[in-house]
Amino acid sequence: MDFLPALDAPIDKKKAVLMNTLVLAYVGDAVQSLYVRTKLSLTDGHKSGALHSKAIGEVSAKAQSAMVEELEKLFNQEESDVYRRAKNSKPHSVAKHAEAEEYHRATGLEAVLGYLYLTGQTDRLNVLLNYVKEN
Repeated sequence: MDFLPALDAPIDKKKAVLMNTLVLAYVGDAVQSLYVRTKLSLTDGHKSGALHSKAIGEVSAKAQSAMVEELEKLFNQEESDVYRRAKNSKPHSVAKHAEAEEYHRATGLEAVLGYLYLTGQTDRLNVLLNYVKEN
């Protein structure tokens, strides 16, 4: 099931590659959060507080870092390049509840998700977001 909103005008891949990877991660974090919240709201009968707690567990740096271990083997070359650049970038904040390496891997994943969303590759985005839950 597709849980992502359509982007009216995707940007060119060349433009996306030139974007700051932390900006891509910023977008990717929002995309994953919306995906998870939508999925939970449609499949779970809990109240909003419980849904929020579940969502936080899935979009935390620790959870995203664990996801990368599964997803990294699926990345194509362009996704791997975005991931590597973002993972190696210097974030402007520090992780509160994760080790530095987990935080860097999570930032890389978020950047890939942001890149895919902004370039209109929602089918690929759904493949990656659904993969971990299915395996």
